[in-house]
Amino acid sequence: MSYYFWINLLSISVPFLVGFDKRLQFYKNWKYLFPAILATMAVFIPWDIMKTDLAVWGFNPVHLQGIYLINLPIEEWFFFIAIPYACLFTYHSFEYLIKKDLLGKYAKTITLVIITVLVVVAAFNPDRWYTFITFIFTAVFLTFHLFVIKADYLGRFYVMYFATLVPFFIVNGALTGMFTAEPVVWYDDTRNLGIRLGTIPIEDSVYGLLMLLMNTTIYEWLRSRSNKPKTVK
Repeated sequence: MSYYFWINLLSISVPFLVGFDKRLQFYKNWKYLFPAILATMAVFIPWDIMKTDLAVWGFNPVHLQGIYLINLPIEEWFFFIAIPYACLFTYHSFEYLIKKDLLGKYAKTITLVIITVLVVVAAFNPDRWYTFITFIFTAVFLTFHLFVIKADYLGRFYVMYFATLVPFFIVNGALTGMFTAEPVVWYDDTRNLGIRLGTIPIEDSVYGLLMLLMNTTIYEWLRSRSNKPKTVK
């Protein structure tokens, strides 16, 4: 198996196994989880294909199996399953272990600050495609969340997101050359800010926020529909 495949496998293996714990029973939420993952992939896979075709980023064949599906390595498809699975397992676990919504009362402020920063940075960098598109899409989705969805779980989402930044740096660092002579994923720095957190473009943290929030939003929507009491006619 390829280096990239192993990164994905290690990312999902522990959450997958622990998800059968009799207390957490995360497997019972698969009926919400996998539709959320597939729906999010329907957005991110075309985005990924387009950016790869435009050479905004690309993949080093040295670290791949050599199997491609619609111009993307099979490992990249696995990435969009493994990482959301691991993070939503974390979200579910925190919901079980931490009864108090620690950031609930700060969620609106956090969201407004993030939106403002993203819009300002995007406005000053319209020619840097990765930065501009990622920041604008994320700002729009957060705005939609704040004023249309008005979800009560944003605080819990932020706790999960901030907590998973540590494994994010490890996994994304492994993909961007932190532990290898050549990265798995390379970036054209003329299309981003050129600011790296170690070996990781800063845009990846925003890209991850958007991807995980989209997964969480669909997951919670499906779960809320399932939990609605049925009216008797």
